[in-house]
Parts: sequence; C-alpha cells; structure tokens
Amino acid sequence: MEELREYQAILEERINKLNFPEQPENLYDPLRYFLKLGGKRTRPTLTMLGCSLFGVPGIKAINAALAVELFHNFTLIHDDIMDEAPLRRGKETVHEKWNTNIGILSGDVLFVEAYDHLSHHESDVLPKLLKIFSRTAKEVCEGQQMDMDFEGLDEVSIDEYIEMIRLKTSVLLGAALEMGATVAKANEKETQAIYDFGVNIGLAFQMQDDLLDLYADPDKFGKQVGGDILAKKKTYLLLKAQELATPDQLESLDRAMNQLEGDERINKVKTIFDEIGIKSHAEKVKNTYYKKALSNIDSINVPEENKSALLGLAKFLMERDH
Repeated sequence: MEELREYQAILEERINKLNFPEQPENLYDPLRYFLKLGGKRTRPTLTMLGCSLFGVPGIKAINAALAVELFHNFTLIHDDIMDEAPLRRGKETVHEKWNTNIGILSGDVLFVEAYDHLSHHESDVLPKLLKIFSRTAKEVCEGQQMDMDFEGLDEVSIDEYIEMIRLKTSVLLGAALEMGATVAKANEKETQAIYDFGVNIGLAFQMQDDLLDLYADPDKFGKQVGGDILAKKKTYLLLKAQELATPDQLESLDRAMNQLEGDERINKVKTIFDEIGIKSHAEKVKNTYYKKALSNIDSINVPEENKSALLGLAKFLMERDH
C-alpha cells in the first residue's frame, strides 16, 4: 500500500497547487473551496496505478490523473445542483454556499481545466487519451440523464438501473485505469482487461454506496443518511424491495414513499427493507461484481507484485464505511 499512499500524496500536493486566477472571485473561489474539501482521490490514483501496473512509473500519468479528478469534481458540483443536495463531504455544496448559477459556471471551468491537463501528454498517446476521455464524459452524462429520467418513471427494471450506474459511475473508474494503461503503452487485450476491472469495481462500489446511503454511520458518512429515500431515487435497494415485497409490504412501501416525509419516511422504508432482507441481497450483488473484477485483473500477465496496490485499493473500496 506504500505505492498507493505515495500517489495519493502526490495528487493532493498537485491539486493544492492548482493555480486558479483571483478574478472573478465568484468563478474561482468555489473551485478552491470545493477541491479543498478533499475526498479519497480514488479515480486519479487508479490512473497512476493503471500505469504502474505495466511497469511504468505512475507519475508519467499525472496529467491524465489530474484530468480525471477535475472532471469527477465537475460532475459532483453539477450532480449536487440537480439533486438539490445540501452537503458534500460534510460541508455546504457549492450551490448552497454561493448559488446555482455560480455552481454551474464554476463546474464548467473544471471541465475545461480537465481537458487542459490532459493536453499536456505526449503526442504519441494524446489522441487515444482524448478519445477515452471524451467517450467517458459523454457516457457519464448519459448515465446522469438516465438517473433523472428514472425519477419520472413508475417502473424501472433492475437491469436498467445497472446500466445507469455503469454509465454514471463505473465507466469513469474503468477509463481512469484505461488511461493509465494507455500512457504505459499496454497492449489492447490487457488495456481492455484493466478497463473491465475498473467497471466491475465501479458497479460493486455503487452497490456499496447504495448500502451506505441507508446503513452508514451518520457521523462518518458526510452526507444525509437516507438521502436516496428522501429523493425517491430508484436505487437497487428500492427496486429489489419492490420485486420481493408481499402485497402488504408493497402497499406499505408505496405509502411510505409517497405520503411520509423526512425521518419518518426513512425509518419506515428501512424497516420494510429489513423485513425483506434487502441489505443481504445488495451485498450479494456487490460481491458478484467484485469477484468479476478479480478475475479481470487475474488475466493480466504482469508480475503479481505489480497488482498488489490495485487489489488493496479494490478491497478498501468494498469495505469502506463512508
């Protein structure tokens, strides 16, 4: 895990040194504020680990890693606006601290900054990196649109939900690793395998996120526990509950989601989920994707010690409690 901590420290230092203009204050102050909220820097760390996996020092992929992190933060600022979320990492969201228009525009600047960092890579890998990045940015937007569309639909299948989270969350983890492998000039087959590893870890990660939204310790979570229920989001937990509920449980669940408010809604829905055993179902799906990810990385022909940091990070993501 020494390599992992080293890359996280490098990334934190580089992010803290990002030099945004002083003016206009309402454009750049929100970015300084938001980036200092921290976070685990998981995605850019994956980019550097995806490079070192193939025997090339991860620092070679630093600009792609920073591009991934800036893009990720852009999506968070905009997601918070769309979700009307009051907190991010335990602090006020940008649109709450400033306003919605400032949140939109400052987020846009991060997107541009991401492309600027990516453009610093060598010309022999830059076209591939741009293609991966642009494809992924589009997919993430598609996933976010699906997520918003689901809010207006009476019925969403679990398969549709899995596709939505693949696009909204998982492809960015896969692309982060794919860009690292591209900088390292890995072959096409192994680049695909590390991308698939990232996507499957991403799906497992989102299952864990769905679980934490309801079952996390509020003091550690940094966001409102039960936020998905308050927002009436069609998560795996809710969709599986609707599939498995008895007629009486389904009626109670529908009443709770549509007639109760605040903590009363959260507590009632959680009670129904516990009656059905939804937590164990979600954990089973999470573990299925995790095993697929392990199979993906096992197929890559590099020394086992090259895989240890990635495997350690994947294990941490599966076991995290906030």
